[in-house]
Amino acid sequence: MTQSCPDEFRIPETDCIENLRDAIVGKDIVCTDSFPSEMLNGDNKYQVTKEIMDLANAGAVLNPCPPFYRGEEVSYDVIDSEYFVGYEFKKNLLRVQQAIIVFCMERSVR
Repeated sequence: MTQSCPDEFRIPETDCIENLRDAIVGKDIVCTDSFPSEMLNGDNKYQVTKEIMDLANAGAVLNPCPPFYRGEEVSYDVIDSEYFVGYEFKKNLLRVQQAIIVFCMERSVR
């Protein structure tokens, strides 16, 4: 698991790569969360685009955490692409979040 965000939002004990393009390389699943627009100050360097998803592994999927906003954390083109898992996947989001929590907890115990 790799996180990509400004350092002040980093999850402790988790690999964090501030450069989103570098963070996406070699990934199978990309999850997003949104920052309030006032925190971004017009900076969109953490927006997942189709071009950035093309850097992920073949068959990679994009699972933005709802509610997500086209043009903010995800671009318009990536939501309309084959990467987007669709709205039906939302029912699995709790399991994904629980897996992330367990992963982080196991790393902090070591």
